[in-house]
Amino acid sequence: MQIPRPRSLAGQLFAMQVVLVTVLVAGCAVFSYVSDHRQAQAAALRQATATAQAVALSPSVQQATLAADPTATLQPYAVKVQQSSGMAFVTIMDTHGIRWTHPHPSRIGEHYLGHIGAALRGATYSETYTGTLGPSARVVTPIHADHRITGLVSAGITVERIDAQLQQQVSVLLWFAALALALGGLGTYVINARLRRHTHGMNPEELSRMHDYHQATLHAVREGLLMLDSGRRVVLLNDGGRELLGLDENAVGRSAAELGLPAPLTGALLADGPRVDEVHLTAERVVVLNTRPVSSGEHRGTVVTLRDHTELQALSGELDSERGFTQALRAQAHEAANRLHTVVSLIELDRVPEAVEFATAELELAQTLTDHVVGAVDEPVLAALLLGKAAQANERGVELVLAEESVIDEGLLPARDLVTILGNLVDNAVDAAQGSDGARVTVTVRAADGELLIKVRDTGPGVGADAAEDVFRFGWSTKSAGHGLGLALVKQAVQRRGGTVTVSGAEFVVRLPIRQEATA
Repeated sequence: MQIPRPRSLAGQLFAMQVVLVTVLVAGCAVFSYVSDHRQAQAAALRQATATAQAVALSPSVQQATLAADPTATLQPYAVKVQQSSGMAFVTIMDTHGIRWTHPHPSRIGEHYLGHIGAALRGATYSETYTGTLGPSARVVTPIHADHRITGLVSAGITVERIDAQLQQQVSVLLWFAALALALGGLGTYVINARLRRHTHGMNPEELSRMHDYHQATLHAVREGLLMLDSGRRVVLLNDGGRELLGLDENAVGRSAAELGLPAPLTGALLADGPRVDEVHLTAERVVVLNTRPVSSGEHRGTVVTLRDHTELQALSGELDSERGFTQALRAQAHEAANRLHTVVSLIELDRVPEAVEFATAELELAQTLTDHVVGAVDEPVLAALLLGKAAQANERGVELVLAEESVIDEGLLPARDLVTILGNLVDNAVDAAQGSDGARVTVTVRAADGELLIKVRDTGPGVGADAAEDVFRFGWSTKSAGHGLGLALVKQAVQRRGGTVTVSGAEFVVRLPIRQEATA
């Protein structure tokens, strides 16, 4: 019959610990029994030795061994000593081993059962021997009188009496062993109940399999996963989280405040409450953060998930630009229809010279900016961006001007970064210039001396010196809630390319390093 094995890890550990405690207690009990048995025998021999030597040194006993009838004197004395000392027997005999005393008087005169040779030579001899009373631990010592050995004394305790005394000690030992086993079992049960609660009753194979799944999942998901303990120290960080936050493998075990992350992101990680779909900026990415506390009566830690929002944000910006282009084209189409109707009406009124002059003026005005942009900017994406932004600004009553000194070759920097930087700066400038006197935004784009210079100046009120740093912080805005991302993305893109961005009043200046061969 096969003994069923407990399935859970806690059950297996409980069974192993019970067996271990039982073996330890049983081993201690056996050791104590053997030790007590030896000690009981040694104590019995010490007691017998003391009794026999006391009898042998008694003057009355020594004188009686010289008398004609020693039994008459020694038998009552031996019985009294036996009773007072607790010995099983006290036997006094002559040098030939003939008993003068015995617990059973009928045995007096018989030969002593045991060895007396050592005692006849003057030594005290101990042994375990089977006599008339059964097996006993006994001692034989000589009696000296008239400077010679005149008799022998043997005192002993039966093995049965020694075992009876030992049984009492063993009974107490067994009670203590049972108590130790019960306490050990109870402690083991309490510990394993706690372990069972933490392992959810799973066996080692299930825990090992779950660990393998856990590791595979952590490395497989692209989303970032970060786990903090109650002290806000990082206890787990997967590959996605390490990449999104720009951290190395040494981040595990460090406090979230020591990771060198931006202040808003660090504050979100240190917060107690949950966070849902918060957008944060790292040095190179836009991430969406969600946090949830892990608790069961008390705060134990925080689980943080991170999603990469960089590409989506870039696509969203491009979509906004395309939407703006579409709106500008729709407005221009409407305006072109109005101008065409004007030209047609002038022709119908037989005002042909005025119609030609009006159409030519409108065409020259539109073509001038296009020719300037196309001639100065060889980067097609950047040229298209400027033309589209000019159309959008015009619809909002703002004139977008490209400075005369502007010139840029194709391929100096990734087009996406240029669109992010210049597009957001122009949008911000148009917003600031709208409604001002002579509303205008002036853009300067020039590549020289190993760097790309971008200047965007508007006729708006500008940024105060006290807000020169805050203006690039995510969420900072003078407009309604939901803004404050554009300039933060500008700073992120600039830092990603190793450049700088500054603001002085109503002018933003960006400097980006470029390859020397690109400007040659």
